[in-house]
Amino acid sequence: MSDYIFDNERPIYVQLVEMIRIDIVSGRYKQGEKIPSVRELALKMKVNPNTMQKALSELESEGLIYTERTNGKFVTEDSAQIERIKEKLASDKVASYLDSMKYIGLSYEDALEYLKKAEKK
Repeated sequence: MSDYIFDNERPIYVQLVEMIRIDIVSGRYKQGEKIPSVRELALKMKVNPNTMQKALSELESEGLIYTERTNGKFVTEDSAQIERIKEKLASDKVASYLDSMKYIGLSYEDALEYLKKAEKK
């Protein structure tokens, strides 16, 4: 991860939540791993520390990270919670794909065929 490009149409903290959430469910941040400090993450992503804190608070309320006083923030060790969020993300992506295919006039079966073709490439 180097340069982050943010969409001006949506709040930056929401985009940060999405990025870090994906880093967690994909395993880039491992269960139980300490994540960088608010300041480190803010510097890395070139955002205001308050914006980063807001994003991390959101992830904490989702149960993806937790805070240990004086030790920092850590990725949850609750693999079921990580799996639930991963499943929700995947489900949202699939629904979006199917809606897009429907919009251009393709059936569900056609959309599946396109996925199979893409997988072979």
